[in-house]
Amino acid sequence: MNQILFTKNNSKKNKRNIKNLKLILFFSLIVIFFLLFYYIYIHILYNKKENMSSILLNSFNIQRLYSDKKDYITIPLNSNEDFFVIGNIQIPSIEINYPILSNANDELLKIAPCRFYGPYPNEIGNLCIAGHNYDDNRFFSNLHKLNIGDKINIYDSNNYLITYYVYKKYEINKNDTSCTSQNTYGKKEITLVTCNNLNDNRLIVKAKNNSGLF
Repeated sequence: MNQILFTKNNSKKNKRNIKNLKLILFFSLIVIFFLLFYYIYIHILYNKKENMSSILLNSFNIQRLYSDKKDYITIPLNSNEDFFVIGNIQIPSIEINYPILSNANDELLKIAPCRFYGPYPNEIGNLCIAGHNYDDNRFFSNLHKLNIGDKINIYDSNNYLITYYVYKKYEINKNDTSCTSQNTYGKKEITLVTCNNLNDNRLIVKAKNNSGLF
């Protein structure tokens, strides 16, 4: 008799366990589905933003090429926008070629590297350019691969090219703004800034337009 009761209890317990396992599996599948959907959505959104960067760069190059105005400075994206393309940045060693937007905010940084401090491209002073680090090949994700002496090509809106040479690479606390200093002694410099996603610091790459200066 006791054996029969024990068997029945075990059977009920097993059924209850199977039911619980099914519920856990069901909810796990739902969570996995939503995570997968979210990942695909974010991936499509980021690709869309980067495609916009390419469109802006192509538009900038074409309009700059066919402009006959000597004082041609920028290309407004449209009449309702308060930002524009001011040049483009090319770094051959890490295969970067992006437009530079005139100012920076969270949305613009998803489209292209942005000027967040300093003069416009190839003017005297320290042009500070920020770009996202997505830990892949987009924007400034590979900035950490740059070496001292690497070339950074900056085109301004008049298609004038200046090649800058990396002379310093280091990290700072995210609240440290010393890298934006404009004390360049009348020289042209650029400072590239991106995030180190491992420690929440900022990676800084500084370059000058004279290879003999470092």
